[in-house]
Formats: sequence, C-alpha cells, structure tokens
Amino acid sequence: MLVVFFSVMIGVGLYCRKHATDVNGFVLGGRSVGPWLTAFAYGTSYFSAVIFVGYAGQFGWKFGVASTWVGIGNAIIGSLLAWLILGKRTRTMTQHLQSKTMPEFFGTRFDSNMLKVVASIIVFIFLIPYTASLYNGLSRLFEMAFNIDYSIFIVIMAVLTGVYVIAGGYMATAINDFIQGIIMIIGIVAVIVAVLNTNGGLGEAIDKLKLVEDAGTEAGSFASLFGPDPLSLFGVVILTSLGTWGLPQMVQKFYAIKSEEAIKKGTIISTVFALIVAGGCYFLGGFGRLYDVDVAKVGYDAVVPTMLESLPEVLIAVVLVLVLSASMSTLSSLVLASSSTLTLDLIKDNIVKKMDEKKQVFIMRVFIVIFIVISAVIAVFQYNTKVAFIAQLMGISWGALAGAFLAPFIYSLYWKGVTKLSVIVNFIFGCAIMIVNMVDTLMTDVSIFPKLLQSPINCGAFTMIAGLVIVPVVSLITPKLSKEKTDEVFKCYEK
Repeated sequence: MLVVFFSVMIGVGLYCRKHATDVNGFVLGGRSVGPWLTAFAYGTSYFSAVIFVGYAGQFGWKFGVASTWVGIGNAIIGSLLAWLILGKRTRTMTQHLQSKTMPEFFGTRFDSNMLKVVASIIVFIFLIPYTASLYNGLSRLFEMAFNIDYSIFIVIMAVLTGVYVIAGGYMATAINDFIQGIIMIIGIVAVIVAVLNTNGGLGEAIDKLKLVEDAGTEAGSFASLFGPDPLSLFGVVILTSLGTWGLPQMVQKFYAIKSEEAIKKGTIISTVFALIVAGGCYFLGGFGRLYDVDVAKVGYDAVVPTMLESLPEVLIAVVLVLVLSASMSTLSSLVLASSSTLTLDLIKDNIVKKMDEKKQVFIMRVFIVIFIVISAVIAVFQYNTKVAFIAQLMGISWGALAGAFLAPFIYSLYWKGVTKLSVIVNFIFGCAIMIVNMVDTLMTDVSIFPKLLQSPINCGAFTMIAGLVIVPVVSLITPKLSKEKTDEVFKCYEK
C-alpha cells in the first residue's frame, strides 16, 4: 500500500511539471484551480498527523468525547466561516494587487517593502516548528507497525514530498491533496467503526467512559457534553479554528481558486470534509481513556497508537497511509508557502535585484529542499531528545503566525482605515507573546503568565483575539494611508 501510495504521489508530480514553468503556475497553479481541488487542498493542509496523533490524543484524554467540539469548531469556524468571510475578498483583492503570498499582500496593500520583508521572516521562522511537528506525529505509528528506525521514515517522507512539490508546484500539491483527502475520509470512518466495535459499540463505549475518574474531575465528566474543563476546551477550539484565518499556507488557497462560483462550491465541500476528518479524529480520541496508557510516562502522543494496536493489520496499514497522507499534504503546503515567501518577498528585489521568472522558480525549488532538510533535522533531534509534545510545537507556531497575521489580514480586506503602524504593532505583539511563552515554559520554574495562558494553545488563542482589538485601536491613533492609495486598493470590489 505504501509503495502504491508513493508511486501515485511521484507520478502526479511529474505529470504536473507543465504547470510549474513560471512563478504564477508554480505558486498558484495559474489561479485556475477548481472547487474540489481547492477545498481538499485547504482541508488536507489544515489536518495533519498533528491532529490525528497529537491533538486527538491529548485533547481526547483531557476532555473525553467533548473534544469532538474541537472538530465541529474546525468545520464551522475554521472552514465554513473562513471561506464565507475571506474567500471571495481574498481572491478579488490579491488578484487586483497581483500578490502571490501573504507578505506580498501586506507589502502592496500598505505600500511598504519593510512590512513585506518582516512578514516573510515571520513566516519562515514560525513554519519550521510546525513542519517539524508533522514528522513526529508519525513516529509512534511507524514504531508500532515496523521494526525500523523511525529516522529512516522521516527521510523517506521528506524526500518524496520534496520530489513532487519541486516537480509540479502548487498543481501537483492540489491534485495529491485531493487523493490524500479521499484516503483520510475512508481511513477515519473505518478506524472509528473498528475502535467502537472493539468496545462493544457506541452506547457501551460511552457507558464505560462514564465510569472513568481522574483526580479533580467529576464522575462521568469525560462522557459529558462539555467535558471536565470547558474553558480550556474553548481555548483549543479558538486556536485550531480561528487560527486558520491567519495562516499563510491556508489563506493562499483562496488566491489560487479560479472563480467566485468555485468559492461557493468549495465552501460546502471544505466544511463537510472538516466535519468528517476533524470531527472524526477528536471523537475517536475522546475514547482514549478506555485504554491502558500511562500518559505521565509515555506522553499524550502514545494515546492514539495504543488505541490502534489491537486493530486488524489491514486497518493499521490504512491508518499508516492515512496519517502519511495527512502529513505529506500539510508538509507540501508549508514548504511551498515558505519557499515562495522567501524567494518573492525577501530575496527578490532586496538581495538579488534582477530575477527573471525562470530564476525565481529555480530559487523556490532550492528553498523547498533547504526547508525540508531543516525541518527533518529538527524532527530527528526532537524525536531522540523528546523535547516537547506535538501539540506544544504546533501551538507555538500557530499562535505566532495567526497572532501576527490574522487581525491585520481580515481588517485589510474590509476596512480602509487600517494603518501600517497597526500592522507592525500586531506583528510584534503576536510573535513576542509566543516567544516569551515558549521561553517561560521551557526555562523557568515560576511562570510570569496567569495559569490559563501558560499553555501555548491558550496563549495562541489569546494573541489572535487580542489582535482583533489591537489593530483597530492603533489604527485610530496612527497616520492613515492616503485616500488615493486606499481608493485604488478597494476599487476591485466595485466591479
């Protein structure tokens, strides 16, 4: 199954080479990608091994079946509302401004090369921990299935993902995402049915969960509607749902979709996909406490693999391909976003003054290799040293990126009054809070953060919500862009 899977991925990459000859084709598929491919590309970039292994295990253990709310939030806030609020305006304004990346959008929207450069550096730095976390989501599952050093699988996954992204660019990524998305849907449904059957069906599994007790929780809370800690659950919903609105690799999908009609169809497809995949993952993780896992000793990342150990071998094979699909689709999206940002927003015109289309595509391909190597090395190091859980790495990355970009991006699409200084202030705030949180968590015994914000998950959610206040407040007291500039930017909506 793995050989067939890898062969198809490489085949698609080679097939799509003709779409990746210029910058627009390599980065955005010529802005002609249909609703099904775009919706699946959005969904598979959203949900990775981090969700299936890290988040489903950790939050299923903490909140029980109430963790399903995270998946529902992902579908409604992270998919449905994101497409409704951002989709049409993002496509229209980015085409009008001829921006191919999020940093380029900020630079053109506010007529500031400095904003573009700073945003590109933020993207590159904070996508690395997220990318590294993708590999580690696979480690426990491959340990369970194969008696081979996991580092080998990191190299295999990195190389094969690199080959099809380098060969076919965005179009290869989108087509492979569609194939990988179908695998994810089939796999999630099959695994849920199998796990529930091994516990006597849904009713009996819920009854067993009601009997589970833990220190500080009420009896039956793991089978209740909102779980033992509703406030922390809400923080997870906000981070994992609202966060997508400010992630460059997610928003870029709206740049590439071919028409407004395609956005309407894509909205429905993406929402249904998220309900099945995210809802299914978190629902499955909610039954983790029915299995004998010492999370204090082996960590939350062992919960889901333990649940799967007793399944038939063919189902374990399906799960491996499922998680590989989820991870490779997200990895391809991340490396494409990072390489295009560095090339188009940092190298071009700032370091290298003259770059033709062919040279830009070549440099992007080089950066894809560099980015994959860096993230793979970090993944091997983290795997061997057990530095942090998957969810912590992803929380830091999502919190910094979405904390920095979400509010400025949304307001920039809708409000002429956003100022350049408000964007800069929000960039600094989002990144600084998450960096301080990371250092505070790793290096100090007594935290400077209140208990609720000590978790990078909750802290990330805080930076996003705070940004929605910071940008308008700072915009009201700082110099505005000229009326001519804002009228030129917003005239695209008059057509």
